[in-house]
Amino acid sequence: MFMRVVLVLAALAAVLYGAVCVFLYLGQRQQIYHPEMSWRVQQTPDFELVNDGVRLRGWVMHPGQPKALLYFGGNGERIEDSRETLARWFPDRTIYLLPYRGYAASEGKPSEAALVSDAIALFELAAKTHPQVAVIGRSLGSGVAVQLAAKRPVERLVLVTPFDSLVRVAAGYFPWLPVNALMRDRFESWRYVNDIPCPVLVIRAEQDEVISSARTIALVHAFRRPPSVQVVPDAGHNTVQDHADYRVSLERFLQ
Repeated sequence: MFMRVVLVLAALAAVLYGAVCVFLYLGQRQQIYHPEMSWRVQQTPDFELVNDGVRLRGWVMHPGQPKALLYFGGNGERIEDSRETLARWFPDRTIYLLPYRGYAASEGKPSEAALVSDAIALFELAAKTHPQVAVIGRSLGSGVAVQLAAKRPVERLVLVTPFDSLVRVAAGYFPWLPVNALMRDRFESWRYVNDIPCPVLVIRAEQDEVISSARTIALVHAFRRPPSVQVVPDAGHNTVQDHADYRVSLERFLQ
């Protein structure tokens, strides 16, 4: 009788575990992408990019400058809020802010393949009128920026609070789940870093509570040619931009 109860409980636990895996597999993109943070658009977009039939709408600051800067933000970031700050920090660059698919006023649904494809399309648009195009990728955007820099001639690359692999980040949060088998959007930046020929700056928040230091350090170690690394003291994942060291590091590297 006791063994029968144990077997029944084990079977129920297996069913429950399987159901959790199925639930997370089907809803994983809702866990990765959070466009709802950006849906209340306050500044009317001033440029459009159509890629694969999907219309993306964003902002351009300082049009007409010889150099360009592309910025790819975090999974819940309103990049619209970075307009004034980036424009003030980089007056000698034309700055392109293009929300991901499904974010702000952009159409479509986000996925790793779609975001990388859109980033390449944006680079090619900028490169038509700017001989030098630098890129900043923050958090999730670092995964987009790494793949872009591995596939196109980026002038300089900045990775802010980056990770080596989104799969490994997820495994840190859910060690009891087979995330390697479940995840479709993997953002495995470590696979691409040695195809990047341009100078690279990695900025790490000392008190990052979202991306563990181990994941950022693993990315740095994946480079055959070590990138420059700046650790911003006392900064958290979502507050690194508020620290003077962050601004100074960006300005020095991108001048």
